[in-house]
Amino acid sequence: MNFQQLSNLQYWSSLFSSPWSIVINIIDIALVAWILFYFTKAIAGTKIMILVRGVLIFVLAQILANAIGLTTVSWLINQVITYGVIAAVVIFTPEIRTGLERLGRATDLFSTAPISSEEKMVQAFVKAVNYMSPRKIGALVAIQGSRTLQEYIATGIPLDADVSGELLINIFIPNTPLHDGAVIVRDNKIAVSCAYLPLTENTGISKEFGTRHRAAIGLSEVSDALTFVVSEETGGISITHNGVFKHDLTLEEFEAELRKVLISDEQPKSPFKNRVLGGWKHEKS
Repeated sequence: MNFQQLSNLQYWSSLFSSPWSIVINIIDIALVAWILFYFTKAIAGTKIMILVRGVLIFVLAQILANAIGLTTVSWLINQVITYGVIAAVVIFTPEIRTGLERLGRATDLFSTAPISSEEKMVQAFVKAVNYMSPRKIGALVAIQGSRTLQEYIATGIPLDADVSGELLINIFIPNTPLHDGAVIVRDNKIAVSCAYLPLTENTGISKEFGTRHRAAIGLSEVSDALTFVVSEETGGISITHNGVFKHDLTLEEFEAELRKVLISDEQPKSPFKNRVLGGWKHEKS
Protein backbone atom coordinates (compact mmCIF):
# COMPACT_ATOMS: atom_id res chain seq x y z
CA MET A 1 0.00 0.00 0.00
CA ASN A 2 1.19 3.54 -0.80
CA PHE A 3 -0.11 7.09 -0.72
CA GLN A 4 -1.54 6.83 -4.24
CA GLN A 5 -3.73 3.92 -3.13
CA LEU A 6 -4.96 5.81 -0.10
CA SER A 7 -6.02 8.72 -2.31
CA ASN A 8 -7.83 6.44 -4.78
CA LEU A 9 -11.61 6.44 -4.26
CA GLN A 10 -11.97 3.13 -6.08
CA TYR A 11 -9.71 1.50 -3.50
CA TRP A 12 -11.90 2.74 -0.62
CA SER A 13 -15.09 1.64 -2.36
CA SER A 14 -13.65 -1.88 -2.77
CA LEU A 15 -13.29 -2.13 0.99
CA PHE A 16 -17.05 -1.84 1.43
CA SER A 17 -18.17 -3.75 -1.65
CA SER A 18 -20.02 -6.44 0.38
CA PRO A 19 -21.04 -7.13 3.99
CA TRP A 20 -18.42 -9.91 4.19
CA SER A 21 -15.68 -7.51 3.08
CA ILE A 22 -16.78 -5.02 5.73
CA VAL A 23 -16.58 -7.68 8.48
CA ILE A 24 -13.16 -8.89 7.29
CA ASN A 25 -11.79 -5.36 7.10
CA ILE A 26 -13.13 -4.47 10.57
CA ILE A 27 -11.46 -7.60 11.99
CA ASP A 28 -8.27 -6.74 10.12
CA ILE A 29 -8.21 -3.18 11.50
CA ALA A 30 -9.03 -4.37 15.02
CA LEU A 31 -6.19 -6.92 14.98
CA VAL A 32 -3.69 -4.35 13.72
CA ALA A 33 -4.83 -1.85 16.36
CA TRP A 34 -4.51 -4.52 19.08
CA ILE A 35 -1.01 -5.50 17.91
CA LEU A 36 0.13 -1.88 17.72
CA PHE A 37 -1.28 -1.14 21.18
CA TYR A 38 0.52 -4.01 22.89
CA PHE A 39 3.68 -3.47 20.87
CA THR A 40 3.77 0.19 21.94
CA LYS A 41 3.05 -0.81 25.53
CA ALA A 42 5.86 -3.39 25.48
CA ILE A 43 8.52 -1.04 24.12
CA ALA A 44 7.51 2.04 26.12
CA GLY A 45 10.54 3.48 27.92
CA THR A 46 13.08 1.43 25.91
CA LYS A 47 15.60 2.43 23.27
CA ILE A 48 13.45 0.86 20.57
CA MET A 49 10.73 3.43 21.30
CA ILE A 50 13.12 6.18 20.18
CA LEU A 51 13.66 4.29 16.92
CA VAL A 52 9.91 3.89 16.38
CA ARG A 53 9.37 7.61 16.88
CA GLY A 54 12.05 8.35 14.28
CA VAL A 55 10.47 5.93 11.79
CA LEU A 56 7.04 7.52 12.31
CA ILE A 57 8.48 10.94 11.60
CA PHE A 58 10.00 9.69 8.34
CA VAL A 59 6.73 7.97 7.33
CA LEU A 60 4.73 11.15 7.97
CA ALA A 61 7.34 13.14 6.06
CA GLN A 62 7.08 10.75 3.10
CA ILE A 63 3.29 10.99 3.06
CA LEU A 64 3.53 14.79 3.15
CA ALA A 65 6.14 14.78 0.36
CA ASN A 66 3.92 12.55 -1.80
CA ALA A 67 0.93 14.80 -1.19
CA ILE A 68 2.83 17.93 -2.18
CA GLY A 69 4.58 16.24 -5.09
CA LEU A 70 8.17 16.33 -3.86
CA THR A 71 9.25 13.21 -5.74
CA THR A 72 12.97 13.45 -4.96
CA VAL A 73 12.41 14.04 -1.26
CA SER A 74 9.94 11.14 -1.16
CA TRP A 75 12.45 8.82 -2.89
CA LEU A 76 15.23 9.87 -0.50
CA ILE A 77 13.07 9.27 2.59
CA ASN A 78 12.03 5.88 1.21
CA GLN A 79 15.70 4.87 0.85
CA VAL A 80 16.44 6.01 4.40
CA ILE A 81 13.54 3.96 5.77
CA THR A 82 14.46 0.87 3.72
CA TYR A 83 18.13 0.73 4.72
CA GLY A 84 17.50 2.23 8.14
CA VAL A 85 15.48 -0.85 9.13
CA ILE A 86 18.50 -3.07 8.36
CA ALA A 87 20.78 -0.80 10.39
CA ALA A 88 18.28 -0.76 13.26
CA VAL A 89 18.22 -4.57 13.41
CA VAL A 90 21.99 -4.59 13.81
CA ILE A 91 22.11 -1.75 16.34
CA PHE A 92 19.20 -2.96 18.49
CA THR A 93 19.88 -6.71 18.35
CA PRO A 94 19.99 -7.15 22.19
CA GLU A 95 16.71 -5.29 22.66
CA ILE A 96 15.02 -7.22 19.85
CA ARG A 97 16.23 -10.54 21.28
CA THR A 98 14.94 -9.58 24.73
CA GLY A 99 11.58 -8.61 23.28
CA LEU A 100 11.26 -11.89 21.38
CA GLU A 101 12.17 -13.89 24.49
CA ARG A 102 9.54 -11.99 26.47
CA LEU A 103 6.98 -12.69 23.74
CA GLY A 104 7.90 -16.39 23.78
CA ARG A 105 7.47 -16.58 27.55
CA ALA A 106 4.14 -14.78 27.33
CA THR A 107 2.64 -17.06 24.70
CA ASP A 108 3.61 -20.42 26.29
CA LEU A 109 2.70 -22.16 23.03
CA PHE A 110 5.44 -24.79 23.19
CA SER A 111 6.28 -24.71 26.89
CA THR A 112 5.38 -27.26 29.49
CA ALA A 113 3.06 -26.60 32.42
CA PRO A 114 4.01 -23.44 34.32
CA ILE A 115 6.07 -23.90 37.46
CA SER A 116 4.01 -23.36 40.59
CA SER A 117 5.07 -20.97 43.33
CA GLU A 118 5.57 -23.94 45.65
CA GLU A 119 7.89 -25.61 43.13
CA LYS A 120 9.90 -22.39 42.78
CA MET A 121 10.15 -22.18 46.55
CA VAL A 122 11.40 -25.76 46.84
CA GLN A 123 14.01 -25.11 44.17
CA ALA A 124 15.15 -21.97 46.00
CA PHE A 125 15.51 -23.86 49.30
CA VAL A 126 17.45 -26.68 47.66
CA LYS A 127 19.73 -24.23 45.87
CA ALA A 128 20.45 -22.32 49.10
CA VAL A 129 21.10 -25.46 51.15
CA ASN A 130 23.26 -26.94 48.40
CA TYR A 131 25.49 -23.87 48.70
CA MET A 132 25.44 -23.47 52.49
CA SER A 133 25.80 -27.06 53.65
CA PRO A 134 29.31 -27.78 52.20
CA ARG A 135 30.52 -24.39 53.45
CA LYS A 136 29.03 -24.89 56.94
CA ILE A 137 26.97 -21.71 56.78
CA GLY A 138 24.39 -21.97 59.56
CA ALA A 139 20.77 -21.38 58.60
CA LEU A 140 17.32 -21.63 60.16
CA VAL A 141 14.21 -21.28 57.97
CA ALA A 142 10.57 -21.79 58.99
CA ILE A 143 7.72 -22.05 56.49
CA GLN A 144 4.34 -21.17 57.93
CA GLY A 145 1.64 -23.82 57.62
CA SER A 146 -2.06 -23.47 58.43
CA ARG A 147 -1.33 -22.02 61.88
CA THR A 148 -0.12 -18.45 61.98
CA LEU A 149 3.40 -17.58 63.09
CA GLN A 150 2.59 -13.90 63.61
CA GLU A 151 3.82 -14.06 67.21
CA TYR A 152 7.32 -14.95 65.98
CA ILE A 153 7.15 -12.83 62.82
CA ALA A 154 6.69 -9.78 65.05
CA THR A 155 10.15 -10.40 66.56
CA GLY A 156 11.98 -10.25 63.22
CA ILE A 157 13.08 -7.65 60.70
CA PRO A 158 10.44 -7.25 57.94
CA LEU A 159 11.54 -8.10 54.39
CA ASP A 160 8.44 -9.14 52.39
CA ALA A 161 10.69 -10.44 49.60
CA ASP A 162 10.34 -13.17 46.99
CA VAL A 163 11.96 -16.44 48.01
CA SER A 164 15.20 -17.04 46.12
CA GLY A 165 18.26 -19.14 46.78
CA GLU A 166 20.55 -16.15 46.35
CA LEU A 167 18.68 -14.06 48.92
CA LEU A 168 18.65 -16.87 51.49
CA ILE A 169 22.38 -17.42 51.03
CA ASN A 170 23.05 -13.71 51.40
CA ILE A 171 20.96 -13.49 54.57
CA PHE A 172 22.83 -16.28 56.36
CA ILE A 173 26.36 -15.28 55.38
CA PRO A 174 28.18 -14.95 58.77
CA ASN A 175 28.76 -11.53 60.33
CA THR A 176 26.06 -9.82 58.29
CA PRO A 177 23.24 -7.84 59.96
CA LEU A 178 20.49 -10.34 59.03
CA HIS A 179 22.21 -13.70 59.57
CA ASP A 180 21.25 -14.18 63.23
CA GLY A 181 17.91 -15.76 64.12
CA ALA A 182 15.39 -17.39 61.80
CA VAL A 183 13.91 -16.57 58.42
CA ILE A 184 10.13 -17.05 58.36
CA VAL A 185 8.37 -17.67 55.06
CA ARG A 186 4.68 -16.84 54.79
CA ASP A 187 2.51 -17.00 51.66
CA ASN A 188 5.54 -17.87 49.50
CA LYS A 189 7.32 -14.70 50.65
CA ILE A 190 10.22 -14.16 53.04
CA ALA A 191 8.25 -12.28 55.68
CA VAL A 192 11.09 -11.57 58.13
CA SER A 193 14.63 -12.47 59.08
CA CYS A 194 16.31 -12.39 62.51
CA ALA A 195 13.15 -13.81 64.11
CA TYR A 196 13.19 -15.56 67.48
CA LEU A 197 11.67 -19.03 67.70
CA PRO A 198 10.70 -20.87 70.89
CA LEU A 199 13.34 -23.31 72.17
CA THR A 200 12.23 -26.82 73.04
CA GLU A 201 12.19 -27.72 76.72
CA ASN A 202 12.67 -31.41 76.02
CA THR A 203 15.72 -32.63 77.92
CA GLY A 204 16.08 -35.80 75.88
CA ILE A 205 17.64 -34.05 72.90
CA SER A 206 21.27 -34.84 72.25
CA LYS A 207 23.75 -32.11 73.14
CA GLU A 208 25.21 -32.31 69.65
CA PHE A 209 22.28 -30.20 68.48
CA GLY A 210 22.66 -26.48 69.04
CA THR A 211 20.32 -23.55 69.42
CA ARG A 212 19.09 -23.62 65.82
CA HIS A 213 18.02 -27.26 66.10
CA ARG A 214 16.34 -26.67 69.46
CA ALA A 215 14.48 -23.69 68.01
CA ALA A 216 13.33 -25.77 65.03
CA ILE A 217 12.11 -28.55 67.32
CA GLY A 218 10.48 -26.03 69.65
CA LEU A 219 8.53 -24.49 66.79
CA SER A 220 7.38 -27.91 65.60
CA GLU A 221 5.96 -28.56 69.07
CA VAL A 222 3.69 -25.49 68.98
CA SER A 223 2.82 -25.18 65.26
CA ASP A 224 2.54 -27.08 62.00
CA ALA A 225 5.34 -25.08 60.40
CA LEU A 226 7.99 -26.83 58.35
CA THR A 227 11.45 -25.83 59.56
CA PHE A 228 14.87 -26.77 58.23
CA VAL A 229 18.33 -26.20 59.67
CA VAL A 230 21.84 -26.15 58.28
CA SER A 231 24.36 -26.82 61.04
CA GLU A 232 27.15 -24.29 61.44
CA GLU A 233 29.41 -26.91 63.02
CA THR A 234 28.94 -29.86 60.67
CA GLY A 235 26.99 -28.53 57.68
CA GLY A 236 24.38 -31.22 58.36
CA ILE A 237 20.84 -30.75 57.06
CA SER A 238 17.92 -31.22 59.44
CA ILE A 239 14.18 -30.78 59.11
CA THR A 240 11.25 -30.68 61.54
CA HIS A 241 7.53 -30.88 60.90
CA ASN A 242 4.60 -31.76 63.13
CA GLY A 243 6.84 -33.02 65.92
CA VAL A 244 9.04 -35.15 63.65
CA PHE A 245 12.76 -34.31 63.63
CA LYS A 246 15.04 -35.70 60.93
CA HIS A 247 18.74 -34.92 60.73
CA ASP A 248 21.81 -35.71 58.64
CA LEU A 249 19.74 -35.68 55.46
CA THR A 250 21.29 -35.82 52.04
CA LEU A 251 20.33 -33.07 49.62
CA GLU A 252 18.07 -35.52 47.76
CA GLU A 253 16.34 -36.58 50.99
CA PHE A 254 15.94 -32.93 51.98
CA GLU A 255 14.31 -32.09 48.65
CA ALA A 256 12.00 -35.10 48.94
CA GLU A 257 10.87 -33.98 52.41
CA LEU A 258 10.16 -30.48 51.13
CA ARG A 259 8.11 -31.80 48.24
CA LYS A 260 6.17 -34.17 50.48
CA VAL A 261 5.02 -31.30 52.70
CA LEU A 262 4.91 -28.25 50.44
CA ILE A 263 3.74 -29.74 47.14
CA SER A 264 1.89 -32.96 47.99
CA ASP A 265 -1.90 -32.60 48.10
CA GLU A 266 -2.19 -34.92 51.06
CA GLN A 267 0.09 -33.69 53.78
CA PRO A 268 0.77 -36.14 56.60
CA LYS A 269 -0.74 -35.16 59.90
CA SER A 270 0.93 -35.71 63.23
CA PRO A 271 -0.66 -37.98 65.80
CA PHE A 272 -3.23 -36.35 68.07
CA LYS A 273 -1.13 -37.17 71.12
CA ASN A 274 1.90 -35.37 69.72
CA ARG A 275 -0.13 -32.29 68.80
CA VAL A 276 -1.75 -32.03 72.22
CA LEU A 277 1.23 -32.88 74.41
CA GLY A 278 3.81 -31.18 72.20
CA GLY A 279 5.82 -34.38 72.01
CA TRP A 280 8.43 -35.03 69.35
CA LYS A 281 9.81 -38.04 67.59
CA HIS A 282 13.39 -38.44 66.51
CA GLU A 283 13.99 -40.03 63.11
CA LYS A 284 17.11 -40.49 61.07
CA SER A 285 16.76 -41.20 57.37
